Amino acid sequence: MWRWGLFLLLIVGCERKPAVPVTAGIRSSTLEFKDVANPWGSAIEYQNGEDAGLLAILESLGGGVGVLDYDGDSYPDMLFPAGGILADKRVEGLPSRLLRGTSQGYRDVSAEAGIDVTRHYSHGCAVGDVDNDGFPDALITGFGGLTLWKNQGDGTFIDVTVESNLDDSLWSSSAGWGDLNGDGTLDLYVAHYVNWSLENNPPCATTGSRPDVCPPRRFDPLDDVVYFGSGEGSFVNRTKECGLVSGGKGLGVLLVDVDDDADLDVYVANDTTNNFLYINDGRGGLKEQGLISGCAVDALANANGSMGVAVTDYDNDGRPDIWVTTFEDEVIALYHGVGERTFIHVSGNMGLQRLGALFVGFGCVAADLDLDGDEDFVVANGHVIHVPRNAPTQQEPLILENAAGKSFSRVKPLAGYFSKSWMGRGLASVDANDDGKIDLVFVNTRQPAALVLNASQSAGRSLQFQLIGRQANRQAIGATVRLILSNPDGKKYVRWVAGGGSYLSSSSAIVHFGLPEGADVKGVEVTWPGGRQTRLRAEDFANRLQDHRVSIVVEPSTDRRGRWEIPARPLTR
Repeated sequence: MWRWGLFLLLIVGCERKPAVPVTAGIRSSTLEFKDVANPWGSAIEYQNGEDAGLLAILESLGGGVGVLDYDGDSYPDMLFPAGGILADKRVEGLPSRLLRGTSQGYRDVSAEAGIDVTRHYSHGCAVGDVDNDGFPDALITGFGGLTLWKNQGDGTFIDVTVESNLDDSLWSSSAGWGDLNGDGTLDLYVAHYVNWSLENNPPCATTGSRPDVCPPRRFDPLDDVVYFGSGEGSFVNRTKECGLVSGGKGLGVLLVDVDDDADLDVYVANDTTNNFLYINDGRGGLKEQGLISGCAVDALANANGSMGVAVTDYDNDGRPDIWVTTFEDEVIALYHGVGERTFIHVSGNMGLQRLGALFVGFGCVAADLDLDGDEDFVVANGHVIHVPRNAPTQQEPLILENAAGKSFSRVKPLAGYFSKSWMGRGLASVDANDDGKIDLVFVNTRQPAALVLNASQSAGRSLQFQLIGRQANRQAIGATVRLILSNPDGKKYVRWVAGGGSYLSSSSAIVHFGLPEGADVKGVEVTWPGGRQTRLRAEDFANRLQDHRVSIVVEPSTDRRGRWEIPARPLTR
């Protein structure tokens, strides 16, 4: 018992160090964003069924978006789960929307792609190349079950849920693909929320005893599930063999190598219960170590209303850190990785408590928005109940600019998307216009989804990589990419190819680095799942430092020792 007390004291003690001085309030910045007027041709609005007046907690989760290049033309496409409708005795789903990216914008191809039908009330989209054929597939989560859309490679999808043995019928929120057992085939982690149903929809009240949506504490949690891929397009439920613990109320899922041992670990953001950190034994055995690792609760040992999650290296020390969005009256959680599977809650030290206590955060992305070498953060916000006590229901999204890993400050453009309030939920990142800067896709409940382009001016440059696995899974989920620098300041530029992330959403799989003015890149090192490495010299992709084009890195077909180099080439369009 004394060891746990000492551990919690250590975390709280770290949080009480003098905070790094930050400028209070919202400050000016060089960051600039531009809304794209009517980007999809017609409005994309997630529907939650609240018109039925049932005040169901199902209405509160919202929807996400999946970014994928389903047809291999190098233009990013968007897949939007649509939600559903509620009635006294049924919950029905609405068909997802697939928007194909072209040189002229986006075109709705839902019908011709065969994706305009639905099984269930939907929430999230997890993109993964399930059969390693080079054409990404998509999993749709939601209430009542999963739907796996297999990409046929000819512009169409087919529903293979039944033949894939994905028989999960519980309420699923986020999901993440990744090779957990190291066999080169994608496996699947599915987070479940709470045991709600139309029959279990108790009356609840908020301010002034007005009826409202019940909080998650009124419901029992549902256990998560893990499926292992067979390599032949089907899956086997391995939840018990993996060692998952019970409970959780999961909303966000992240599959990433947190301990640099070349296998995928799993982090789960849970709503009002301790977050999970599953450490992988390399064979798919998962041991939950969230509390002992320091990333299960906040600095005061409280479980938060955790929702969105992202991996980052905010201070460029070469180790992964974990970012988690939270409920109102809670501080966004930033867990600083210090090695040896240990994290410290540093939100107070980084100035995040100065954001106030009104935001209810969901989707989140870490990206170097201003190309200065460190990753900034974007958060989508919006309340889950109709009559909040203090906060507004519609809320502004946040841009949090990173000051060289020493603090975060909120910056706010004077006009456009970030100056308005929304019922924000899903959020994904993508270089939509191929200019080397990260753009954003927001999904809102009962409001139009938005494409917001990064129009920031910067002296920095970008370098982007698309990884193609051969022995590893095709998307190289689980890989680590390191830039080799000659800079004397000791900074390390590292990115992780993760499964899951954000909230109900899948961002672009292309790995993006911002390079500040004067950064001297000598090469890049890719550590593939399983530990194999590929090294490229700077001269192999030197032209990409100028034109922002994407360099393709292909895993060797055999495990070679020493250097393996391939001339990098841009994607063709």
